[in-house]
Amino acid sequence: MNMKSIAYWAATTLIALETFVGGITDLLHGGTELIAGPPVVGIVTHLGYPVYILSILGVWKLLGAVVIVAPGLPRLKEWAYAGIFFELSGAAASYVLHGEITSDLAAPLILIALAMISWALRPEGRVLGVLFPIRTNAHVALKATTRG
Repeated sequence: MNMKSIAYWAATTLIALETFVGGITDLLHGGTELIAGPPVVGIVTHLGYPVYILSILGVWKLLGAVVIVAPGLPRLKEWAYAGIFFELSGAAASYVLHGEITSDLAAPLILIALAMISWALRPEGRVLGVLFPIRTNAHVALKATTRG
């Protein structure tokens, strides 16, 4: 196993576990930490969101966590990574817009970085397509001969 693969699986395992546990926590209205911590209901309502948002987020988090570790499914993986990014950046933005630039802001920002590392290091079989295709001279020459 090379370093890229090890880094991918480390980041993916961490973000998948956090997303999965976060989904369960949201659905059960548990604490923000595994054993203790403020209840998610208190945080969500303090930030101005309705409690039912936890049920919606909880289901999507569980599905997203499963998809990013499942083999294949490249299109669903893109959606799952996007959803994780939107959820975490929305959490960070909610803290900032609510005027709470505290240590609570660090967790979603660190998790965004983990999700982006996982997304960027995906093995070829887990990628939908190439974001920036590399054009080679052979490709350009082939294209020129087919036009003529």
